[in-house]
Amino acid sequence: MPTIKYYVREGLLPPGELSSPNQAHYDEVHERRLRLIRALLEVGGLKVAAIAEVLGAVDDPECSLHKVLGAAADRLGGQGVADDDAEAVTARAAVERLIARRGWHTHQSNPAVEDLARALAAMGRVGHGAFTELLDDYADAAELVARADLGYVGRRVAVEDLVESVVIGTVLGEAVFNAVRRLAHVDASARLYGADREDEGTVEEEKGEKGEKGEKGE
Repeated sequence: MPTIKYYVREGLLPPGELSSPNQAHYDEVHERRLRLIRALLEVGGLKVAAIAEVLGAVDDPECSLHKVLGAAADRLGGQGVADDDAEAVTARAAVERLIARRGWHTHQSNPAVEDLARALAAMGRVGHGAFTELLDDYADAAELVARADLGYVGRRVAVEDLVESVVIGTVLGEAVFNAVRRLAHVDASARLYGADREDEGTVEEEKGEKGEKGEKGE
């Protein structure tokens, strides 16, 4: 676990008030920022450099909430090199059509655009290019979640809570959504293909076999 001195040295945490040449006092503001840093690092998966940039936007009084959200969102996702094969070209075109179709206010330079195109291209390479047919279903769910995230932000009152909530809703909210999605996948799989369903099918088959034997006996 990185130390407080490390966070101060990296510019993530403001220096404490010196109480002696070798000791510093940290107040509740420091503790709150420290909890945010560790959450972004351990749960959000952000690198130290990315956290420094996000917190820089949070601490900038000239930075709007929209820009703070963008600073946080831009640090999420992959950092891989963009491909230029046929699948990548097709995937980018699909993403562009999605953005236009939904009327989303975003720029093509948004890292999420390339992240989505990269994921779709990878699916195309393994024979699942038809996954693009689900993009609008995903977009419907994503818009609902986005409204919920920003609705949470809107309920905060103090300015310092607002900017912090934007970061939490963006970075940690993604971790929450991904975990909930995995839980929903397990449930959906169990209902469609799980052992309980197979057992129910077996019981029905046994009943059918008994019924046939009874009819033959008559």
